[in-house]
Amino acid sequence: MIPGYYSVTVKLIVGLGNPGRVYAGNRHNIGFYCLNDFARRHGIRLDGKQSKARTGSGEVEGIMVVLAKPQTFMNLSGQAVGLLVKKLSVSHDDLIVVHDDLDLMTGKVRIRRGGGSGGHKGVASIIDELGSQDFVRLRVGIGRPLCADGTGVFKEEEIVDFVLSDFAHDEKEIIDHAVVEASEALRCLLIEDLEAAMNRYN
Repeated sequence: MIPGYYSVTVKLIVGLGNPGRVYAGNRHNIGFYCLNDFARRHGIRLDGKQSKARTGSGEVEGIMVVLAKPQTFMNLSGQAVGLLVKKLSVSHDDLIVVHDDLDLMTGKVRIRRGGGSGGHKGVASIIDELGSQDFVRLRVGIGRPLCADGTGVFKEEEIVDFVLSDFAHDEKEIIDHAVVEASEALRCLLIEDLEAAMNRYN
């Protein structure tokens, strides 16, 4: 922990995913991918453990950041985020959540503030825990599975199987590019502002 960082404004960036090797390559873990890449680029080690999350802290061009990967499993992500927000006295304006999005084409990066969960249970858990939708989301597209019966209506088990599957070999280059773009978008959110990041990456 950095001495005295509770007395300055802290940006909390949370990447969503499921802990454990069995889930490491899953589509649902793109939030972890992006946070790992951002941490590496800025020399931040994710070797801390607090508030049910793996954490790391440091400065990005003079801005104090705490990075966190909840270890609660996706559907309970709000437990870790809620604890960290309280512990670090982070305002909702200073919270950024990175997560996968079924409604975006694979590899697309989009930024928005507020709104519902879009059916994402990790985001829904955070909204429930905070009692607010008013935080920034950086969404990375993972596409949708093919509908087995051709109706276009997906069964819950089809969605679960899809998000817990690994990216296909021919998607690797697309995802690698998306992870880099997400890291750059996070830096833009920190160094510039939400409007600049949305204009550049949406």
